[in-house]
Amino acid sequence: MVTIVKIGGSLHSKGLTKNLFEDIKNFSKTESLVVVHGGGNTVTEIAEKLGKKQEFIVSPSGVKSRYTDKETASIFMMVMCGKINKEIVVSLQSLGVNAVGLGGIDGNILSAIRKKRLLIIDERKRKRAIEGGFTGKIKNVNTELINDLIKSGYLPVISPVALGDEFEILNVNGDRAASNIAAHLNADRVIFLTDVDGISLNDKLVTNLTLAESKEILPDLGFGMEQKLISCIESLDHGVREGIIASGLVDNPISNAVKHSNCTVINDE
Repeated sequence: MVTIVKIGGSLHSKGLTKNLFEDIKNFSKTESLVVVHGGGNTVTEIAEKLGKKQEFIVSPSGVKSRYTDKETASIFMMVMCGKINKEIVVSLQSLGVNAVGLGGIDGNILSAIRKKRLLIIDERKRKRAIEGGFTGKIKNVNTELINDLIKSGYLPVISPVALGDEFEILNVNGDRAASNIAAHLNADRVIFLTDVDGISLNDKLVTNLTLAESKEILPDLGFGMEQKLISCIESLDHGVREGIIASGLVDNPISNAVKHSNCTVINDE
């Protein structure tokens, strides 16, 4: 079985625990595992320390995202691939896990189409088209390389940075990177680890959702959770058996998520 685990940026901000890495180690003994990570808050923090103010935009559907110009794309790559990725790899290596850290540009793991124009809602609440910057939509995943690494005994740790058609560095959403990797690998499941137990509606944890129910509740969710649920829906639409949104702050978070303990499970069963 193949499982994709997305470590959310909110978890990284709070500090990734040894227990999480030990759970990755134990889980990878019985199943093939690929880790994808976020880290947007850390990107923002370091960019602003470097004097580069970060700009965020909102789409007509209410989705908030980082506006990525060329300088921000370079900082994004530096922090994601050079800092966060290697911190995760070192933590896993210290436990005897043969982790290999890769940016999506390495081996063309993630190739994307650069968005030429972005439709946004401006400060006057009006729709406006702006230049697309260096944000991309994933079009392909190099599954051959990922599978070769897994077969050779490595645990891939992948940063959500993609290569464009003109060899430009592109910022891609980490949740969508995980869902695309899951779909292209024909993974059995994709797990999104975050800093809450899952999706809550009316202060109550939603433990199970069908695809149809997932699409119905999307308008009721905040930005971060909306992205995770969209990514689960995309994964299932492309053959992944189930998507799980769970807390990475509990003991043995991956093992508990697979047991459907105190989390949100999306499937069509």
